[in-house]
Amino acid sequence: MSDRYLAFANSGVGHWLTGALGLPQPVPLVRNPGRFVASARIVDVGEGRLTALLARDAAALGVRIDDAEGPNVPDALLVDATGCRTVTDSRALYRVFHDHLRAVQPNGRILICVGDPDDAPDVEAAAIARGMEGFLRSLAKEARRAIAANIILVPWNAMPTLASTLAFFLSARSAYVSGQAVRVGPAPEAKADRTSRTVLVTGAARGIGAATATSFARAGAHVVALDIPALSDELDAVAAAIGGSTLALDITAPDAPAHIAADAATRGGYDVVVHNAGITRDKTLARMDAQRWTSVMEVNLGAPMRITGALLDGGHLAAGSRIVGVASLSGIAGNVGQTNYALSKAGVIGWIERLAREVAARGITANAVAPGFIETQMTAAIPFAIREAGRRMNSMGQGGAPEDVAETIAWLADPASGGINGQVVRVCGQSLLGA
Repeated sequence: MSDRYLAFANSGVGHWLTGALGLPQPVPLVRNPGRFVASARIVDVGEGRLTALLARDAAALGVRIDDAEGPNVPDALLVDATGCRTVTDSRALYRVFHDHLRAVQPNGRILICVGDPDDAPDVEAAAIARGMEGFLRSLAKEARRAIAANIILVPWNAMPTLASTLAFFLSARSAYVSGQAVRVGPAPEAKADRTSRTVLVTGAARGIGAATATSFARAGAHVVALDIPALSDELDAVAAAIGGSTLALDITAPDAPAHIAADAATRGGYDVVVHNAGITRDKTLARMDAQRWTSVMEVNLGAPMRITGALLDGGHLAAGSRIVGVASLSGIAGNVGQTNYALSKAGVIGWIERLAREVAARGITANAVAPGFIETQMTAAIPFAIREAGRRMNSMGQGGAPEDVAETIAWLADPASGGINGQVVRVCGQSLLGA
């Protein structure tokens, strides 16, 4: 659905008028899966230990590394703050961003590497590391100009595997991901071949599911697209466009896990499972009938857990496999009329966080994405005033696109993303609700 205000605010007359009236002036996001930032400035704060790694991995992407004191205007600012562990050290952090923030180009990136507060060497280091998240979220709101700012939390005593994460955050794929703190640890060497993977995407007939199927297929994977029989025509069209296969079934049916496990067996297992299928049945709790409650809980939470259990029990997810659940900002911040939906999506987060610990020993990861306001058929049906509020109430001043969620899922499911496990990444343009 087109965003007429965004287009108007970026027209000649519209830009002048919105500026004169003090209205939001969102910058259109650049979305191109193959586009990386052209240049990056790397700055060390407090004798960090990742500067060389950041330079190496960024250069491997074709990103030009600019002199930190040079005159060039960078597309990205990479800050190694792993040595920042005291209140005194924070002054150097202030100085870096005070001096460099305004130099970052529109649609640019800010990425800060920080020691994980959960395994900090002392109380003060833990306080500063945790404080970085508050700093980051304030900074991301100040940066504006469609600049996305995020934190990578790394172990204090081990080197993280950063290549896939840098490839995501330094690309246009991460345009609508901002204000996030993601833990990245070490990971075993991943197989380089991404084209031989088999990926199951549920709810693949429309919106985020269709975009996710397309993203994986573009990378060379074979996608098994699943949706309900009532959407068979749309599902077939998606699969035909990407050269994939289809499974038309209701994931809440008692025999659905067995059917899916049988399909996995014929393909030698799945390398990636994306639990995207979801529904809303909104009513305030006092007016909600039992069927609305039950259907949302079963589709959004019960079915994904049962399907994953069947795949794991049957040995259809091998070492290196990836599980990605689609949660929602409603599961974090809550929403009027969505007690059922909020419980189910918060439940996805709780399930993924626990599942990640259980499958880690098998070499499998489990992560989740939590979309905010994404331009889909569902949000197009929202009343105008509420829809406009949803679009504007984030640091980017606009709604996200299905491909924003799809590309985030693809990053978490990358073979090289084995150092990311149990994480929940919000794809919301740094929504002003739910932190």
